[in-house]
Amino acid sequence: MSTALLDVASVEAWMGKTVDGFRGPITVEKFATGQSNPTFKLTAPSGAYVLRRKPPGELLKSAHAVDREFRVQSALLDTDVPVSRMHALCEDESVIGSMFYVMEFVEGRTFVDPRLPDVSFEDRQAIFDDMNRVLAAIHAVDLVASGLTDYGPTGNYYQRQIDRWTKQYRASETDPIPDMDALMAWLKGAVPEDDGRVSLVHGDYRIDNLLFAPGEPRCVAVLDWELSTLGHPFADLAGVIMQWSLPPGDAGRGLAGVDRKSLGIPEDQAFIDTYCERMGLPGIDRFGFYLAFCFFRMAAILQGVKKRALDGNASNPERALELGTFVPAFAAGGLKAANSV
Repeated sequence: MSTALLDVASVEAWMGKTVDGFRGPITVEKFATGQSNPTFKLTAPSGAYVLRRKPPGELLKSAHAVDREFRVQSALLDTDVPVSRMHALCEDESVIGSMFYVMEFVEGRTFVDPRLPDVSFEDRQAIFDDMNRVLAAIHAVDLVASGLTDYGPTGNYYQRQIDRWTKQYRASETDPIPDMDALMAWLKGAVPEDDGRVSLVHGDYRIDNLLFAPGEPRCVAVLDWELSTLGHPFADLAGVIMQWSLPPGDAGRGLAGVDRKSLGIPEDQAFIDTYCERMGLPGIDRFGFYLAFCFFRMAAILQGVKKRALDGNASNPERALELGTFVPAFAAGGLKAANSV
């Protein structure tokens, strides 16, 4: 059990006043995952809960938006997108030192390795198909009915994202990376014209941010909505393909060099084609741009993780520093994708 970064007594008192049906006391376990926002499982006589908080210390502007995570998951509860039920948001930083929210604990399986080594061939196929289905469901959310029409700024999504993450990267830069400089310069000149396509986007859609039912290949919750906004859906799709291009194993969590056919895992184009069928699209032009964009954004995110570790604000400092070593590789991957356009 770990209560690091959490004032248990204050949480119990707040939940007693705020969360319907809550009965303490609570025991706390910190999840090893969740580099950006420290995440805890709370077990109490009234049930199990999950608490996500902003990390302590000085933070980059607009980062660690747990209030946005709370809002979007609340809005998605009655849609085709599986999410945990939200209990309450605490914006009063005096309670535990930063903003946090509490949600229902959903029993499920997480898969860190997309090869799914402990899953049958048939279930592996079904899991990836459900991953595709849920992604299409996110992009098909009715923004008016869900109350999310103001969930992101208007205008060209890629332009504003490139501007935002360039600023974030520069604010957390620790060492010069020539490939990153070249990638940012290329992206600024390669942004496609705004095609008017706007949807909810998750921002970090990958298999380890999904929970699957304990006994069946069905997604029961999409996690980690910190980067969600209104934007262009192809960025989420390209993010999946980007992740798969990385080396397999704990570090890369990718599928590079894996014999996917023998495992029942779809090839990149097959996954894209299935998504397009679900969304009623004929195909996607210049996919390399979207892929390059995803490599760039992830490089900027990991640079921020590294900077927090160096500043002493990381949830898991050792893991954060390890992730920071991948920034040059993501920058190089982005340039490779750019050259394919």
